[in-house]
Amino acid sequence: MAKVLVIDDDRLICDALMELVRNIGHEAECALSVKEGLAKNLSEEFDVVFLDIRLPDGSGLDMLPQLRELPIPPEVIILTGVGDPDGAELAIRNGAWDYLQKPLSPKKILLPLQRVLKYRDTLRNEGSNQLSLKRCGIVGSGPAISLALERLGMAAHSDASLLLTGETGTGKELFARALHENSKRSRGPFIIVDCASIPANLLESTLFGHVKGAFTGADRASCGLVLEANGGTLFLDEIGEMPLPLQKKLLRVLQERKYRPVGGCQEVTSNFRLVAATHRDLNEMVQKGLFRSDLWYRLGAMSITLPALRERKEDFEELTRHFAQRICDKNAIPPKTFSDDFMEALSRYDWPGNIREFTNVLENAMISAYGHTELFANHLPERLRIAMLKHDLVANDDASSASGYVETSYDQCGTLPPYKEYRNHVLEKADKWYFSRLMEAACWDIERACSLSGLRKSRVYDQLKQSGIEKE
Repeated sequence: MAKVLVIDDDRLICDALMELVRNIGHEAECALSVKEGLAKNLSEEFDVVFLDIRLPDGSGLDMLPQLRELPIPPEVIILTGVGDPDGAELAIRNGAWDYLQKPLSPKKILLPLQRVLKYRDTLRNEGSNQLSLKRCGIVGSGPAISLALERLGMAAHSDASLLLTGETGTGKELFARALHENSKRSRGPFIIVDCASIPANLLESTLFGHVKGAFTGADRASCGLVLEANGGTLFLDEIGEMPLPLQKKLLRVLQERKYRPVGGCQEVTSNFRLVAATHRDLNEMVQKGLFRSDLWYRLGAMSITLPALRERKEDFEELTRHFAQRICDKNAIPPKTFSDDFMEALSRYDWPGNIREFTNVLENAMISAYGHTELFANHLPERLRIAMLKHDLVANDDASSASGYVETSYDQCGTLPPYKEYRNHVLEKADKWYFSRLMEAACWDIERACSLSGLRKSRVYDQLKQSGIEKE
């Protein structure tokens, strides 16, 4: 018997879903808010959570990372009253099982529920056989990186092509190597090809090799990196930079595992697994005719999107200590400790360069503080401190502007409300002021409101509901 939790602020929907779940022989409970839903998940173990996006005290999507952090996380089926492609993408990327749009029929609910319960049974039966991953230098235990590692473990059981996506510097090469080391090909070679660093006219021969005299300068034959990867893994980094003609040849190689070297007459066979990576949006490139759709479909049989560093704030301390030790060993620097203001400064910065930028900044700070045993925020590079200072000044200006929209009552003896209460009041009033005028400016057109505000539809809808703003 499974346990199901319904989190929705509509009591009628809760009652209907609970009755449906109980009729097929399972237990069901409900919660009417984010706070109540989190409390129930902390006190009990649920197999499935039906989660509404728009709740009175927040967005259901914001709950997903917290649910993933639970010792035995439930499978989450998202419920929404408004179909939002961006919200659906965000939900799936954060580990949701499915995304259902209201109104909900019994059939629409029962099918995904039965599938997810069957999956939970499989997890219980095979729990003792789960793969123990070799991390190969991947650091962190927060929900974002844990979800990526979970998907890496599933991919390691397969021999299908894998596509790694994410911003530059998020560790795609580390994940590719970890996949190789955890796969049945771990004893074979791991060959790396950076498609962005090799000139387009040389990339084909680099991959597929060439015979002697195939082109000017080919004074001897080359077997190519695809053949070198035989029995192992071929990692094509920045595959979005590959020229279209070569994409067609790569597609045939993936389908047949056969190809001809440049200038050659005989076919060569190579049994390799392909792992590709890119920081570019291949879907958008396909729409613009810059990337072959058939190759994209072939690459995307399995895919993992790596989280940006700004989405991994809970891993900062672990990352700092790990890389600090490596930097000390590399530069023969005595071990350092880190002040609270140093760690706070690291967490306030957005890290557009991700892990690569993080390690460079940390090394710069540790070398500049060579004679000190403890690092402080002033040891960070000047450009970083200036960027954080500008961010704080803008935030303070925004808060000051917001306070102009609030009428705060207090007596003449100087009694003020608690700061947290006042701050929440200020932000609530500011949000209501802003979104009221946003919808007026957009003439209640959601698409135009998103364009004006730079927000996604799900965020706009959530703010309208939380602020109680309705079209007159």
